[in-house]
Amino acid sequence: MHGEFALFATITMAVLTAFIFGFIARKLRLPSLVGYLVAGLVISPFTPGFVGDADAAAQLAEIGVIFMMFGVGLHFSLKDLWSVRGIAIPGAVLQTTLSTLAGLALGRLWGWSSVAGLVLGLSLSVASTVVLLRGLTDRGLVSTPHGRVAIGWLVFEDLATIVILVLMPVLAAGGGNPLLSVGAALLKTAVFVAIMLLVGTRVMSWLLTQIAYTRSRELFILAVVALALGTAFAAFELFGVSLALGAFLAGVVVGESDIHQQVGAEVVPFRDFFSVLFFVSVGMLVDPAVVAANIGKVAILSLLVVVGKAIITLLLGLVLPSSARTMIVVAAGLSQIGEFSFIVGQAGVALGLLDRDQYGLILAAAVVSIVVNPLMFNLIPATERALRRVPWLWRRMERGGPTPEPFTDHIEGHVVIVGYGRVGSHIGGVLERLGLPFLVVEQNMIHANELQRRGIKTMFGDASNSEILLHVGLEDARALVVTAPNETTVELIVTAAHAIAPQLPIIARAATADRLPHLYHLGARHVINPELEGGLEILRHTLLALGHATSRIQPYMDAVRTESYEGILPEEGGYPVLDQLLMATRGVEIAWELLNPGSPVIGRTLAEAAIRSRVGASVVAVLRGGEVITNPGPSLIFQENDLVGMIGNGAQLAEACFLLNSPVG
Repeated sequence: MHGEFALFATITMAVLTAFIFGFIARKLRLPSLVGYLVAGLVISPFTPGFVGDADAAAQLAEIGVIFMMFGVGLHFSLKDLWSVRGIAIPGAVLQTTLSTLAGLALGRLWGWSSVAGLVLGLSLSVASTVVLLRGLTDRGLVSTPHGRVAIGWLVFEDLATIVILVLMPVLAAGGGNPLLSVGAALLKTAVFVAIMLLVGTRVMSWLLTQIAYTRSRELFILAVVALALGTAFAAFELFGVSLALGAFLAGVVVGESDIHQQVGAEVVPFRDFFSVLFFVSVGMLVDPAVVAANIGKVAILSLLVVVGKAIITLLLGLVLPSSARTMIVVAAGLSQIGEFSFIVGQAGVALGLLDRDQYGLILAAAVVSIVVNPLMFNLIPATERALRRVPWLWRRMERGGPTPEPFTDHIEGHVVIVGYGRVGSHIGGVLERLGLPFLVVEQNMIHANELQRRGIKTMFGDASNSEILLHVGLEDARALVVTAPNETTVELIVTAAHAIAPQLPIIARAATADRLPHLYHLGARHVINPELEGGLEILRHTLLALGHATSRIQPYMDAVRTESYEGILPEEGGYPVLDQLLMATRGVEIAWELLNPGSPVIGRTLAEAAIRSRVGASVVAVLRGGEVITNPGPSLIFQENDLVGMIGNGAQLAEACFLLNSPVG
């Protein structure tokens, strides 16, 4: 299909094929982007069948690059990079330099021009953020010192990529004084960066805040998209810098605002969608015939990326102040190339520095490295054992001191909370007050980092991936609470968790009543329907307003709950440990009583009042002048207008309230 419907047809087929092959890739436990690249190959002019509009796909790919770089800038943390600067910055500089030189030498060996060899080396030096994070999260390494160093290393490589993209047009122009051209390009870039940091920070934050006050989600989304695209376009048109740099700085600036989390949430769908189109457009450039004719070169490039970069990184451990294990993890994580290599390569093709066949070899090597990268993580223990067999080498690499292992290797007796939104945060807050240890699994990177800064044990990752659940200590946990609202996600988590720890109590949230039986049969011990439980809470307040005694309300609620869940809950009565706990707490209530001026306990200590010994209820808190006194000691002296919190059954609390304000002590 061509003509006026060419763009529509290209987008439609790109999305359809990307969905099909992305799904197949995930089933094969490969990154989705491998499927997207294959989808591009399917609709390319080099394969039979539908042929997409390459020009339209290229323009859509530019939008994909803009949103990817905007997301990188939005999540960029100078603080996190600075915390690992001693290893990440010199390591990234040395590794990028050595990898670039290796690629340049290989290109010259094959008869490529020096410029083409340089672009080849630069493409091979930059790893994929998507692949790295996937590898780290699957093995529970994101929150560890090893993972932070690897991420900081890659962040600096991303920044280096932006500089490379700025300088490539100068390299392509040739002629004149190269130093003068580079200086002019860097000067224009510096002016743009200064304007963005000094002016854009205030203007963009103010603008987004004002739009947020309108409470129009559509207008807010439109503003975010406009800022990302508009800044990238202005950077290109007014300052002659790359679209990628403009988008990155827009993300950095917006990331400094108070509403950056909301911005991040709204931009994700656009980033994901256009990123898919970017990878599809990259796949459309691959000519299978060229790859097949140069299979030897593809194999050599793949070895350089996978093995060569890993060896270079390990050797850097001899000069960097790091531990051996950290360098092994970094070597495994960075032994691949991906989206940033594609961006550099595409820029090289557009500027005439590379031809399409040369770029095709880079793409083929990238796909091989992405597919092989999980194996590199699997080789981490074997690599460590091999290095330990060479004592002098191990001691040399360990001079920076061993780094601690992930906390999840040692945690036990904890509650695992999947999802820390409104529901999960309430649960975590109560557990924290009770002094019960818990671990959060959070898919939002920004939210996960914030929780870690607050001292909450958090693992970043998608819990529906069973690899994540292997690192949260389910075998030694006391319970798993799944608060995710998506039904499919909840089912995947429950299935995987039950397979790992069959005896673990799993409390799952069911979005609809229809899914209650299914979740139970998948292994959930208790399934909660928020709508039903919310209705029961409304019932409780209604009965209180009608004057019913608190001691009689609970049986009503139990009856309604039993009737509603009938046929869903297990006939055998559940699981003994949890059932015993429920039995022990059944009938326990909390009551608050205000000490009026005539209260007989005013001026007396808690010990003198002897409330517990007289009626059986226990004083657990006192609210006095806006201050809460928890677990008051026996020497506490009651004062007028104290609000006394007590725990016990209905009869005990009724007697205690009478005792506190009875006319006769």
